[in-house]
Amino acid sequence: MRDDPHPENSSHPEVWTGRATNRMQWLLALAGAACMALGIELAVDSAWTSGVAPLVMSVVGCIAAGLLVLFGTLAFVHVAVRVDHESLEVRCGHIGLPRRRIPLAHVAGAEFAPHVTPRHWGGWGYRWRPEKGTAVVVRRGEGVVLRMWDGHTFTITIDNAETAVHVIRDRLHPSARGKV
Repeated sequence: MRDDPHPENSSHPEVWTGRATNRMQWLLALAGAACMALGIELAVDSAWTSGVAPLVMSVVGCIAAGLLVLFGTLAFVHVAVRVDHESLEVRCGHIGLPRRRIPLAHVAGAEFAPHVTPRHWGGWGYRWRPEKGTAVVVRRGEGVVLRMWDGHTFTITIDNAETAVHVIRDRLHPSARGKV
């Protein structure tokens, strides 16, 4: 059993959850579905007379591109963050993948970022940039920047990011809290 350093003083819930959603991603998912429908339509009702190879390449290309766009966008329609006394867990999309669990013992500090944009990270999704670290970006707006003890950073776009930062800071170990 782990001793909580300040159980009575905590004004935050035992488990804090937050999320962010990007409705624009649904338009991209619709484009992926349309591409798949085009591939299926070509396969079922084809009037091509130039041979089988171009038809097969078109059908496979449309369906593959449609699946990539559809699943790639649906994976980042929203992000859900869960913070308990042991860790922070990030889940993306409807099936929760990709997922990342970060023990709070690995976090040196948390900061509020008022303006996180996909443009600064190279687009939506799970991103890595050598000069900036790793991020889960589903929309532009506020976010949380975690600084790890190993020097890496992890940024998450999330609604009510200031509250998330306070919850994370309150749950950091005393050695980490003194250096924030």
